[in-house]
Amino acid sequence: MTKPNIPLALLLSTLGLIVMSAMSAAIHEAAKVAPVGQLVFWRSLVALLPIVIYMAARGQLGPSLRTKYPHKHLIRGLLGCVVMALNFTVLGYLSVGLATALMYLAPILAIFAAMIFLRERPTATVFAGVALGFAGILLMLYPALLGSEVRSGTLIGVAAGIAMAATNALSRVQVKDLTRTDPPASIALSFAIISTLFGLATITLGWVTLDSWTLTLLVGAGLLGGIGHVLMMEAVARAPVSTLAAFEYTGIIWAFLFDIALLGVALDVWSVAGALVVVAAAVLVAYGQGRFAAKPVLAAQTGR
Repeated sequence: MTKPNIPLALLLSTLGLIVMSAMSAAIHEAAKVAPVGQLVFWRSLVALLPIVIYMAARGQLGPSLRTKYPHKHLIRGLLGCVVMALNFTVLGYLSVGLATALMYLAPILAIFAAMIFLRERPTATVFAGVALGFAGILLMLYPALLGSEVRSGTLIGVAAGIAMAATNALSRVQVKDLTRTDPPASIALSFAIISTLFGLATITLGWVTLDSWTLTLLVGAGLLGGIGHVLMMEAVARAPVSTLAAFEYTGIIWAFLFDIALLGVALDVWSVAGALVVVAAAVLVAYGQGRFAAKPVLAAQTGR
């Protein structure tokens, strides 16, 4: 079992957020050509490379192939597949920034799921940080939902994003439970294998012939996804779900930077205001995380 280390967890989480934002930008572009199932397949297949290299470097390759809880890996993998498919659907309709904003509805739900299933008890400060981060997200979504240029695709993207957030909340709790018994690399490996098979099964629904640029984007997305997945698993293993939940709101900053750099999307006043509120939420959680308390989960409650 990995020892708790909140400062290291926050650093790993930050690096993971940057890498995942880059992956989202690549998927956003590839989604203009390839269907969701094909995106899932390539992202998952290529992600196996950095994951296996990571396990070999840590001497975890052998142990990671053994688990007493294969059913938990299967459940987590299937939940992750649904989250990934919904996430790629959102990226097909919305900018990287707005897609990421919707993704961060998941920490709101994850905190309550962690309280129920993992018996974590966040402080009032953590709750305040999460509420503030949620308010920032609403500011950023306001012009997309109520502005004069609402597109039908925007509503589809938002609906998929809400479904993604709900599923992701359950997936987060399942990951936290698994890190108590299995190494993070094992979780990343099983997820990559299950999602690869999941994506491959969609070939019957129709795939497209990929041009060299789209293929490059998908290979890059896979490499970034594998690296980011390992970083996030290591972070979750070292800190309570609730502590990381609000801090991860800062990922919206990286998403908007990729929007500006790669897509030429200009930030409006609502986006800037929302981003500032999100940063304030992260600062508030950083202040309160030292007072975070989590009740231990007994072996009987985790199925050990």
